Amino acid sequence: MKRCPQCNRAENDDALTFCRVDGTPLIRESGSIEDGAGTLKLGSAPAAGEPETRILPQAGAASPTDETLSRPTAPTTVLDAQRVSGGTQELSKPKSRKGVVIAATALIVVALAASAYLYLSRGKNDTSIESIAVLPFENQNLETEYLSDGLTESVINNLTRLPNLRVISRNSVFRYKGKETDPTTVGRELDVRSVLTGRVVQRGDSLIISAELTDLRDNKQIWGQQYNRKVTDAFALQQEISRDISETLRSKLTGEEQQRLAKRETVSSEAYQLYLKGRYHWNKREDKEIIKALEYFQQAIDKDPTYALAYVGVAESYLLGKDRRENLPKARAAAQKALEIDETLGEAHATLATSKHWDDWDWASAEREYKRAIELSPNYATAHHWYAESLSAVGRFDESFAEYKRALELDPLSLAISTDLGLAYYLSRQYDRAIEHLKKLRETDPNYVRTHFYLARVYEQKGMFEEAISEYEKGFILEGDNPNDVAKDIASLRSSFKVGGAKGYWQKILDRTIEGQERGDFDGKFLFTRVKQLPLDIAKLYAHLGERDEAFRWLEKAYQERNGELAELKVAPEWDNLRSDPRFTDLMRRVGLPQ
Repeated sequence: MKRCPQCNRAENDDALTFCRVDGTPLIRESGSIEDGAGTLKLGSAPAAGEPETRILPQAGAASPTDETLSRPTAPTTVLDAQRVSGGTQELSKPKSRKGVVIAATALIVVALAASAYLYLSRGKNDTSIESIAVLPFENQNLETEYLSDGLTESVINNLTRLPNLRVISRNSVFRYKGKETDPTTVGRELDVRSVLTGRVVQRGDSLIISAELTDLRDNKQIWGQQYNRKVTDAFALQQEISRDISETLRSKLTGEEQQRLAKRETVSSEAYQLYLKGRYHWNKREDKEIIKALEYFQQAIDKDPTYALAYVGVAESYLLGKDRRENLPKARAAAQKALEIDETLGEAHATLATSKHWDDWDWASAEREYKRAIELSPNYATAHHWYAESLSAVGRFDESFAEYKRALELDPLSLAISTDLGLAYYLSRQYDRAIEHLKKLRETDPNYVRTHFYLARVYEQKGMFEEAISEYEKGFILEGDNPNDVAKDIASLRSSFKVGGAKGYWQKILDRTIEGQERGDFDGKFLFTRVKQLPLDIAKLYAHLGERDEAFRWLEKAYQERNGELAELKVAPEWDNLRSDPRFTDLMRRVGLPQ
């Protein structure tokens, strides 16, 4: 039998090393403390090279219950409130309870990332851990869900800055949110060597955050930390936490890397709270949620005009939301402002790069920005994804596929990245490979709309019109269109194809598209079109029908509108009927594409 010397809890499970309640090393009845490598006698010094863990009493600190912290943890680091507060108590007095909780969380993020890195970077031999997945932190309080989500994302972002460590992106790990999963299963599915899990508990003025790191080679916990904080201690603890991190990692990181890890994006707890709320809504990727996110990001900037990440959030909201063309100048200005404040933000460089590529057709500047983004944030999957798209558009497919591969290593569950890889196969004329890849994705998630539309596009190019019609039908219904209207449209298209073959197929879609344009609406969405992209889509239909003069007339309209998809002129198969025409060569020159 083992017993906790702190709370006197008895444990019959010999496999346990630390107390389930407070993380204190358990003592056998013989009076020795269990260590991960065996038995450690009381009073033993830590092994050489290992961090020393101090356990100091903290008056009034709340203890977690068995229900909230049911798994064993490593020794708990609790800093004495009186020792660190001292004469700074008045200066650090919080304006609001919630605001200081957020500030404490921001400080803890750095500590979690630093401590995890210490264990991940032990040695350069084949036993070192080179990859990690940070699972969404558990939180039973829905009102503070944005806090636990934001904490998880902040830890991921901090670890992403560190060298020689593959960090799975937010998109993939948040697939596990709210699900019962064990680290071994997660590690196998995401192909990582370690998994970080955590829990957030708030009780009145106290915030309790615990985290555990599991080495999946032997499924053992190799690090655990619990942070008990009084809200009044938050600001006073900042310097001590930062100093401890720097001292711990001094032999592991360069000076520049230490600065990256310890960097705080804002000194305003209110701005940080607003930013977390913005990210919470932005990650839902729905129009109404993007509007909310934009409001929160702007409020964060109002609280702290030097908050660079908040400007990145504004830029991404404008690029992802409605009326992208109209809001492009605002998106670009926000990204540039972020870089004026902090030139080392890879996310800002990536946002600026995608604007330069698709909106400015400035290929050279876009590539410089993508490369800079990847240099600064090598684990940022989105930068690799967008760079891969850019490389495909100019026909550099080998490089594009390499970037897609890296993006999927960092975000293996991303359907957005995987479907765009299928599109890259299509653009490179690997039609069978594209079909095989997209059909596998369809089996993985039959409700993802983009897969169906991309498959339809490939089937059309292969002359498999019946299969294309079926995919469009599924896609329209998944988009929320009225099933009766969809059935009517699809039946009409099938009839036209049976009577007129490929020409009847394309003519029917063209007729419906022109009708929609003349009415000022669009309910015949056979080419995954949007009203504001009609000139380009109509040009594609005329190109399929071999009517070159009309195709170029509508292409010119698309050029005058600076339609972003003209960036794919060089590679898109839809334009093959026009490539021998000098007018097409001239258009490519004006767009700036290499011949």
